[in-house]
Amino acid sequence: MFTGIITAVGRIAAVHDLGSSLAYGKRLSIEVPAGYLDDVGLGDSIALNGACMTVTSLTPSTLQFTVDVSAESLARTDGLDATGSVNLEKALRAHDRLGGHIVSGHVDGVGHVARFEQVGESWALDILAPAELARYLAYKGSVTVQGVSLTVNEVVDRTDGCEIRINLIPHTVEHTTLGLLRPGSAVNLEIDTIARYVERMLRLAPQATTLPTA
Repeated sequence: MFTGIITAVGRIAAVHDLGSSLAYGKRLSIEVPAGYLDDVGLGDSIALNGACMTVTSLTPSTLQFTVDVSAESLARTDGLDATGSVNLEKALRAHDRLGGHIVSGHVDGVGHVARFEQVGESWALDILAPAELARYLAYKGSVTVQGVSLTVNEVVDRTDGCEIRINLIPHTVEHTTLGLLRPGSAVNLEIDTIARYVERMLRLAPQATTLPTA
């Protein structure tokens, strides 16, 4: 479980094939800032760009850890198959503050940046989300983008999905990889957990019946 509050920006330093075909996943070596691994152990969960991964090895002396990413995860996410910067968040502890919103670390779909530009002191980020996620996205609702907990300011339904409009404060742009986004960039999206359960309950709710009259 996570909150969508990024705890560091790391770097995928190396990508190794776990097999000889696309049926196999990848092993990633992640470089982190000094001190980041001090409270991390083997088997701990760390989200990479919003995707929950398990620490498979640690090398504190070189500030690196590794994770194994399955072929299934690679097929449903973006940015976990090549070197580059990555948002990191350690799993939530029972006594931690819930600073963002409830995040599972399971990517629901990949969206694409439609607009990213500075407006005043902030940044306007518009993302085209897949059609299958549209019903979960709402005005002032929560969404996770590249592992970052954000608030939806506007939803515009389209025939090919829906466009969500988000405002980013300078702190978010400076302390996450969102500042590297450009129009056309692919982003990992996770919908709000509560919206997921509400949709399920409404879909399975029995249809209202009309009582016969005398």
